[in-house]
Amino acid sequence: MRTLYHFALSAPSRAIRIALAEKGLEAQLKVEKVWERRPEFLGMSPSGEVPVLVEPDGTTLTDGSVIAEYLDEVYADPPLIGADPLSRAETRRLACWFGQKFAREVTDNLVGEKLMKRFLALGEPDSQAIRAGKANIHYHLEYIAYLAETRNWLAGDGLTLADITAAAHLSVVDYLGDVPWADHPKAKDWYSRIKCRPSVRPLLEDRIATAPPPPHYTDLDF
Repeated sequence: MRTLYHFALSAPSRAIRIALAEKGLEAQLKVEKVWERRPEFLGMSPSGEVPVLVEPDGTTLTDGSVIAEYLDEVYADPPLIGADPLSRAETRRLACWFGQKFAREVTDNLVGEKLMKRFLALGEPDSQAIRAGKANIHYHLEYIAYLAETRNWLAGDGLTLADITAAAHLSVVDYLGDVPWADHPKAKDWYSRIKCRPSVRPLLEDRIATAPPPPHYTDLDF
């Protein structure tokens, strides 16, 4: 059985869960509390980060972007990166945008400061970083709105890893109630579409015992 080591509010883990579901690939989910630094887990992932995918034959892959590329090469239907060089380039550009730029400017400043610092025992949240994250998200939501207005999905006609990566990051920020949807209705419309997909809905059931999500979190028609 394929196994995915993940953490509920890890955006890269969520992206791989969505990709697996879109491709119809079953996987046993194992929650990895990365702050425990388990030697067995570090043997698979020297960085100590999730996600980690272990294939049925024992092949072990780390890093969300690497796993996504592997899945699209080995399990090509449906394609999530693109059917031609230009579409693949655009998908990779946007997946990098949300996986790195959005992560650095928004996810790390909000989820990292408000939640992960507590689990990792890294001290009190940095209020300046939180303010930066709340300011930065508007720019990214405006960009999503622009893309969604000019294309069917973010990178083109079909759902791709660009949409999956953006949705994974927004879903963890939305878990904290920190996405200003009312200010960005076009981005909200795009997120509503992807939020309704069967591949995404199971993620909305994830819970952190000490930090429940806002009421709208699981509402598909929010």
